[in-house]
Amino acid sequence: MLDAYCWPQSGRAGDLIDLAISGDMDHCQVEVIRVGRDLDTVHLITGLGVGVQPVPDNVAHQGCGWAASAQISIDAAWDTGFHLVRVSAENGETCDAFFVVRPAVPGDTLLVLSTSTWAAYNDWGGPSFYTGGHRSSQQRPLPRGFLDKPRPEYFRMAGFLDMPRDDRRAHFGEYSLWSCAAGFANWERLFVAWAEREGLALDYATSLDLANEPDLLDPYSVYVSVGHDEYWSASMRDHVEGWVDRGGHAVFLSGNTAFWQIRFEGDNDHQVVGYKLDFEEDPVFATEQEHTISTMWSDPLTGRPEAEMTGVSFTRGGYAHVRHAPRGTGGYTIWQPDHPYFEGLELHAGDVLGGDPVIVGYECDGTELALVDGRPVAVGSGGTPSNFQVLGTAPAHLWATEEGAPGLPDTYVGELNWVAERLGGQDTPENRAKYGSGRAVMGCFARGQGSVFTVGCTDWAYGLVDPAVSRVTRNVIGVHGAFDT
Repeated sequence: MLDAYCWPQSGRAGDLIDLAISGDMDHCQVEVIRVGRDLDTVHLITGLGVGVQPVPDNVAHQGCGWAASAQISIDAAWDTGFHLVRVSAENGETCDAFFVVRPAVPGDTLLVLSTSTWAAYNDWGGPSFYTGGHRSSQQRPLPRGFLDKPRPEYFRMAGFLDMPRDDRRAHFGEYSLWSCAAGFANWERLFVAWAEREGLALDYATSLDLANEPDLLDPYSVYVSVGHDEYWSASMRDHVEGWVDRGGHAVFLSGNTAFWQIRFEGDNDHQVVGYKLDFEEDPVFATEQEHTISTMWSDPLTGRPEAEMTGVSFTRGGYAHVRHAPRGTGGYTIWQPDHPYFEGLELHAGDVLGGDPVIVGYECDGTELALVDGRPVAVGSGGTPSNFQVLGTAPAHLWATEEGAPGLPDTYVGELNWVAERLGGQDTPENRAKYGSGRAVMGCFARGQGSVFTVGCTDWAYGLVDPAVSRVTRNVIGVHGAFDT
């Protein structure tokens, strides 16, 4: 047995990161690896003494509380980035932890890692938000595969339909099933490698940094969200939306984005709180703080649909290229081929972007649409701004309860049933029909002095191997001169 975690999860030059390890061996080795285009070992500790540390019964709530096995001092020579902490024993056993190195001097583009979502899916030692939990401490290890795993482009949710059973069994015999739904290894890892190959300099931060630092975004021209960025606190939204209003450019290369409101609580805000469907159990329910209730951002109780920030919502999207969901073409049907974001591509209305790598997969966000002259336009409902431009669409579907994936608890309620009840007023066949045929929607809009672009899907990063998808991404981010080439 060998497990580890770091706290805090981010720091700058000179800051100390506590590395807590529990292992049934005498010594281990620790390698700190910056993950980008390449894997660069920046620090090595050998012969570190370790031992077994107790796991509290309610570890999911309160965290492990382990003593630090070592302190890692962030060197001024280390570049900003995601740093994988690989702990290994003489018997070959390994485990992973992480921390983020913040920049000494801000650049143009900030990537905020979806660490609050990683916490929501964390079932190490106790329940996640998907197995009955309502509080998830970030002061505990993450399941195997969240931070590093082989062949993420193969072992992905949108690949399950075509994956041989033996491959699935072998992979998930070693790695957590939830490691396909959350974690750095799935999406952000692919994006940062692409960015560094393309000459895009990124700065890094975590969800908690975004929540707790009102001026975090002020030095930047571009903010980027990648992959599965599902759980947002009110302060995270406040800081992004206020910055966009002041002239920032938000780029959501993500899907299911900000679907659930969460709160950070506990000492040093280590707890991520989310009651979700059990919102009546949330202590703020029926109080003056009810607007902070940890359920859907689109729920009437919050009064603040996420589409106000992103332009789109999972309530109008759903699943794609997975079981009980449309496969579509795997890509987006393009409706405004002459838009500047498609500069350099010879596209025509109706062409498909990103079909071969399947960029429209897993979870998708959309908006209510109407046909005008044969092309879809946003109706402007559900919080979607009236000036939202639809650039591309693909079919998606919210799951009903009976369509849920294997491994979900018996208490699972399908998002289609829940959305029909909470937004439609009642879970009826008519309301299910209204929300069941969703769309993944790529689009953009101006907000205040700034702008927002969204791809409306989790799996955009898998398409960065496609020159056309890569070009669109460069166009979207490079509008503000973030590339050095």
